[in-house]
Amino acid sequence: MFTSTKKSGQTSSRALFAVLFILMLLKLSLLRYFFFNGLSGLGLLTDALAALTIVCVLDLIVPLSWKRTVYAIFNVLFSLILFAATLYNAHFSSVPTYTALSELGQVAQVRGSIGPLVRPTHFLFFADIILAVPIWWIRRRRIRRSNAYHSSYSDSHLTFGRKRSSYWGKLGVALTAAFCIICSGSFIVKGETIDNELVRAENLGFLNYQVSSAILTSKENEAIANGNINETIAKINELVSKYPYQDKAKNGAAVKAKYFGQAKGSNLIVLQLESFQNFPINASLNGQALTPVLNNLAKESYYFNHFFQQIGQGNTSDAEFMSNTSIYPTGVVPMSAGYSDRDLPSLPKLLAKEGYESETFHVNDVTFWNRNKMYPALGFTRYFDKPSFTNDKFNDFGPSDEELYRVGVEKMTAHQAASQPFYAQFITASSHSPFTVPADRARIEIPATITNKLLHDYLQAINYTDYAVGQLIQELKANGLWDNTTLVLYGDHFGLPEEEEITQQIQANLNIPYDGKVSRFNIPLMIHTPKQTKGQVIEQPGGQLDILPTVMNLMGVSLKQENFTAFGHDLLNMDHNAFGIRYYLPTGSFVNNDIMFIPGAGFDDGTAYSLKTFEQVTDLEPYRSDYEHVLNLMKLSDEYVKLLPKRTP
Repeated sequence: MFTSTKKSGQTSSRALFAVLFILMLLKLSLLRYFFFNGLSGLGLLTDALAALTIVCVLDLIVPLSWKRTVYAIFNVLFSLILFAATLYNAHFSSVPTYTALSELGQVAQVRGSIGPLVRPTHFLFFADIILAVPIWWIRRRRIRRSNAYHSSYSDSHLTFGRKRSSYWGKLGVALTAAFCIICSGSFIVKGETIDNELVRAENLGFLNYQVSSAILTSKENEAIANGNINETIAKINELVSKYPYQDKAKNGAAVKAKYFGQAKGSNLIVLQLESFQNFPINASLNGQALTPVLNNLAKESYYFNHFFQQIGQGNTSDAEFMSNTSIYPTGVVPMSAGYSDRDLPSLPKLLAKEGYESETFHVNDVTFWNRNKMYPALGFTRYFDKPSFTNDKFNDFGPSDEELYRVGVEKMTAHQAASQPFYAQFITASSHSPFTVPADRARIEIPATITNKLLHDYLQAINYTDYAVGQLIQELKANGLWDNTTLVLYGDHFGLPEEEEITQQIQANLNIPYDGKVSRFNIPLMIHTPKQTKGQVIEQPGGQLDILPTVMNLMGVSLKQENFTAFGHDLLNMDHNAFGIRYYLPTGSFVNNDIMFIPGAGFDDGTAYSLKTFEQVTDLEPYRSDYEHVLNLMKLSDEYVKLLPKRTP
């Protein structure tokens, strides 16, 4: 009896081992299909190695009596992780790493944005769990009906059998685990040379990619821990000096900066418009201007129509961080969470030397994206969040943009009365996904030809955002603030995903060129200086890192004299530009005067698209130096921000 019971226990253990391995591999294959739209032999191999490693480890550390329970719990958790990773990929177009866990606290705040991402096929991760419930129920009923003596007899012999579990079986599992770890390790080492996170994840598989990311981060942190910030700044200056951002004069001398101090002494208002892409500007829908306020503002402002987002994992908060620091997001963690403990060189601190007070306004809770820590780190004097506003229940965030600006004007008017120059930053939320505008706030009629609901709602939300900006400008004029104000506005990031239906309906209904790959990341930037009546369309491409240098030139603050390290450049005094975009695009992606480039495993197998025609560019060699420059600059930016000294709380 002992022998048969022992074999039964071992057979049950082997069956559980096999079932868990097969389920993990099937689910990883499903994840691979969602991420990369297909399967590959190499991908299945790397996924199988990683899954087998985990199952072997579980088999070695979990007692036989607990295996069924532990495996079931692990399977549920594993399914939840892959389900969440799939939604993450659908939203961010990137592969999440273990660091994305830091964002779980934000989910409740953006639940309205997550719902539309869910597809019925995503629930296939839970198919086995759903089927297991009735099987478990039937099995439980059978056990209850079984003979009490038989149960106790089997349990006693099974316990005895567990105590006599095969040494050789354990050794075989341990050797299998070691073999899988060695093989996975070789793949991970080879993957370290691939800068493109998507290609690396596709080659390594989801689980090995997590290990690879942790190893690379550890190596980078170890190297930086032994670094010196002054040496890093010297390397940055040397690298930047070699790139021809600005053409030399005929005699070889540097060209004197244009527009320097044009807005000196004026108040500064910055509007960061939620999910605001550039394509609605100057576009109309059935004779209705989508953005009539911004259309008119562009005519008397500097309007940068080839301006691009550069945000990382922190989304809107990363846009705030960049516009105030001109430092690249690392792409690994939200900058507000990872670097709010640093003494950050910033726009508020530069203006503080000129006697300015800096305030920021956002209708959400200040703890969202750790802004309660980021704002002091950036040097803002005060912040105004949810308790400062009357909730007119515009959307999930509560107060509308109109309410946001009402409170802002009240505070700014008080500064003016006290002859206190100020910098006011406004983070709007009324055009946040899922772009729901209350019926009584809708201001344009969306035609039936726009059948895509997301696009329908987006256009309505963008039109409202434009209207609210108009209300702000009217209030600034009515309170005597307009004539001494420099107004800057830009989009924080895209609002619409890359979908063929959306692209076609924009092209057909708005009668404008639009490309899901390039136009998706194109956001507006406008700068209006006091008493400016004649605008300019600035064709020079730029990104969010360039906001600070451009604004500081107009405000008459010399970054060179301040020894300020900026990774962006003044777009009003530039002839050539090359800047990186990562996280929403893989590392190594960049925009220059001609193209948007997206790498493959490296430069040679990358793809490029013309900024003007959106057509694919086949001759990549002229852009190799820009690729290398941007990669080096982003690495130095990461090094720089990590070497910044810790600030006193």
